[in-house]
Amino acid sequence: MNGISTLLIVVGLFLVGGIYSFVKQKMPKGLIVLLSIGAAMCLAAGIVRLEVWN
Repeated sequence: MNGISTLLIVVGLFLVGGIYSFVKQKMPKGLIVLLSIGAAMCLAAGIVRLEVWN
């Protein structure tokens, strides 16, 4: 695992926590969707960059 993949996964998990918090606070759905897309992209990029696939 290199540093960039670790950073992307950590940021993605942080954003998932933000999604949970925003849902509990009943924030606007558009903001939650935008945050969800960002979290999914960070997690996907971090998983794809892992060096275990070689």
